[in-house]
This record gives sequence, C-alpha cells and structure tokens, in this order.
Amino acid sequence: MGDAEISTSQWRLVEVGRVVLFGSGPYEGRLATIVEIIDHKRVLVDGPSNDAPVPRQSTPLSILSLTPQVIPKLPRAAGNGAVKALWEKEKVDAQYAESNWAKKRAQFHKRKALNDFERFKVMKLRKQARFQVRKTLAKVKSSA
Repeated sequence: MGDAEISTSQWRLVEVGRVVLFGSGPYEGRLATIVEIIDHKRVLVDGPSNDAPVPRQSTPLSILSLTPQVIPKLPRAAGNGAVKALWEKEKVDAQYAESNWAKKRAQFHKRKALNDFERFKVMKLRKQARFQVRKTLAKVKSSA
C-alpha cells in the first residue's frame, strides 16, 4: 500500500471566532466575528471594531462573507468585553486592511466613485503607460 497524504481542506468554515464581512444591509462593508452558531442559516455576530462597530445580533449567513481570518480560542457566546479584548490582541482591523481582499475592495469602490472626467483621465494615463511599455518592448526586440 502507498502512503496516503492527508491534508486539511482550504475551505473557510463557519466557526466561532471566524471574522466575517457584511455584504449587504445597514452594516455593509463592516467586519464582525462569529460568536455563536444558531443553526445552519444564522449566526450570532459581534463587531467591536473602533472604526465601524457592529452591535451583537443574529444574522443570516447569506449576507455574510467568510474571511480567512479566525480569532483563535474565542469561547462560544463570549461577552462583548472578551470579544473586544481578543479582537484588539489579534489586530483584526490591521490584518484585514493589509489583505489583498481589502485592497481590491478599496480600489473597486474608488473606481466606482469616479466621475466621467476622472474616468477619461485614467483612460489617457493607461494609454500613455501602454505606449511606453510597447516602445521599450519594440526597442528590446529590435536589438535582439
């Protein structure tokens, strides 16, 4: 028999301590953590972030996005103080802000907020950059 290689899956599991991002509703774009799992469709979340806090509430999983971040050793149904202490200890806000996910969201919202003239300026700058890249590529090709 051959050796079986066993590895954990890369799925993001719904678990106590998982950091989630609200996708819609009044708290859209805010971070919270799962404090308790109510059933297969609802969880109890609490978001003690200093920037945009989310009060403890029951929320359907359908409006949440599971992030890769987990607050380790968060006890089930932990109180607000314990959640806030672990949130600050793990520096969840800073970790999320450094992630590619947060950077892409910020870029998307920045582009979405551009007016017509700003979109035109972006187009012209991209054309200039493309011209410079093609010019240097042609120079390298001709010298080779």
